[in-house]
Amino acid sequence: MTIQQIYYAIVISETGSINKAAEKLYISQPSLTSAIQELEKSVGIQIFNRTGRGVTLTNDGKEFLLYARQVYSQYEQLQDRYSGSEKIRKKFGVSTQHYSFAIKAFVEMVKKFDTTEYEFAIMEERTREVIDDAASARSEIGILYLSDFNRSAINKLLRTNNLEFHHLIDCQAYVYIYKDHPLAKRKSIRLSQLQEYPCLQFDQGDSTSFYFAEEILSTNEYPRIIKANDRATMLNLMVGLNGYTLCSGIICEELNGDDYIAIPYKEDDDNPNSYMEIGYITHKNSILSEVGEMYIEELQKYLSTVEKGRKKKKTAAKQL
Repeated sequence: MTIQQIYYAIVISETGSINKAAEKLYISQPSLTSAIQELEKSVGIQIFNRTGRGVTLTNDGKEFLLYARQVYSQYEQLQDRYSGSEKIRKKFGVSTQHYSFAIKAFVEMVKKFDTTEYEFAIMEERTREVIDDAASARSEIGILYLSDFNRSAINKLLRTNNLEFHHLIDCQAYVYIYKDHPLAKRKSIRLSQLQEYPCLQFDQGDSTSFYFAEEILSTNEYPRIIKANDRATMLNLMVGLNGYTLCSGIICEELNGDDYIAIPYKEDDDNPNSYMEIGYITHKNSILSEVGEMYIEELQKYLSTVEKGRKKKKTAAKQL
């Protein structure tokens, strides 16, 4: 096994195609195929599944790529320190469901590093894509939530991909709406009061994605549903159609502005509340990089502030 073969495997995993990888690497497709076959023989596993549509990582391949990326990152740092050549940027990536607090923590983390030395990436994606990115080591950290409804299905998928979930915060449901929404002045909102307004949901792809919904209480009956695939569109629909979504209530006004508000969801006998357990996923037995540790620290710092703020509001409400 050589550093060059490791790099070849990384590029193939990123492009999803031996032909595209060969073009990027400026080598012939037969030479690249031969190099990967030699690598697989030397490590004793099959790294890639080869199909007519391209290549995908096997389960063994996903684990191999996790360590391969770490080895290659160390090699780049060694080369950077002692070769005297042009500096190679270190890479760090986060994949997340659509959470503004995840972006906020990322911003605060990036401020502490020299961006000329790093290639940072943060992707707001569908739930399955967050898991796939963490499994393939495209991202070091993934951010998502578990609930009583999706916990079993998501945990099974995490186990299959050798991933583990780390708790960050528990939240009950909030109704997220535009500040001029007809229900904006209420202290709490019942599901029955939302019937005439469209429920906004992030699109999760095909029909097998039932358990991947980003919105808590996704099993409730909503007579009006509109799907979107990014936060900007979602916010526009809140303004234009008086739409709403059900969320954690953790809203970063610094990034989203103060035109949108989160109001506690009021449960009833037919529509109980539920908890979101928000956390991050990583490969089992992996060690976070310096940047990864800093990012988690910023997440915990911000969410700790949120929890303290909520406790103060509850205390003040009891005293009234």
